[in-house]
Amino acid sequence: VVIRGVTTQGRTFRPSDWADRLAGICSHVSQDNRLNFSPDVQPVTRAGVRCVVINSRLAALDARIYKFLLDFARENDLEVADGRKQGR
Repeated sequence: VVIRGVTTQGRTFRPSDWADRLAGICSHVSQDNRLNFSPDVQPVTRAGVRCVVINSRLAALDARIYKFLLDFARENDLEVADGRKQGR
C-alpha cells in the first residue's frame, strides 16, 4: 500500500516531513544513534511526491498499526494506492 502526500483534491499534504514522521512510529534508534525505519513502513519520494510505503505483511504482524496508518490517510484525505504485487 502506498499513501501519497497528495489529497484527493490534488493539494500537497503539509508539513513536508509528514512521511518521515508517520513512518517514524515504526522506527527505532540504533546503538549509533541513527534512526532506522522499519522495512514494513518506509518514507519515500515518488515522482517528486512524499509517500509512505506499507508492506502488506504489516496487517498480519500488527493490525493496530496497519489500521492506524490507513486511518491517518483516510482522515487526512490522502491518496492511497495498491503497491507492487511482486517483490523485486
